[in-house]
Amino acid sequence: MEAERAIRTRRSIRVFEDESVSKEDIEGILEAGRWAPSGLNNQPWKLVIVEDKEKAREISSYTHYRSIVENAPLLIAVFLDTDASYDRDKDIMAIGALIQNALLAIHARGLGAVWLGEILNKKEMVREALQVPKEYELMAVIAVGRPGEEPEEKPRKPLTDLILHHF
Repeated sequence: MEAERAIRTRRSIRVFEDESVSKEDIEGILEAGRWAPSGLNNQPWKLVIVEDKEKAREISSYTHYRSIVENAPLLIAVFLDTDASYDRDKDIMAIGALIQNALLAIHARGLGAVWLGEILNKKEMVREALQVPKEYELMAVIAVGRPGEEPEEKPRKPLTDLILHHF
């Protein structure tokens, strides 16, 4: 039941307090992420942790959500390891599971985060800024910090709108 509550109460946080994320919290978040399921247990992900404000400022120039990236105390860039990949679709889904695990761990620790996808429009520039080799493809950037806002619950479609068939 605890997991279901965390799933239902997690929100995307786009405004952060000016407070760093502890090493213990960073390790716990990454640890939760690494337990995500992956096909053949290939774990096709690599992560870059950004706490440096100058590096965050540089990365922020590659997205319309500049202020979120600039003001987050912690960024986690998530990459697909194309050398470890055996099925691109499955591996991208596995990375989605890693991100969801991380988001839930962030929420459980009283922190907030937002999963940034628009930054993928400039993924090569981000990869180069982070000095990551070409065999790694950017999948997302997660902005993390102590919440500086309390977003309202957004409505979800009813289950009846989601189910095509029930045999």
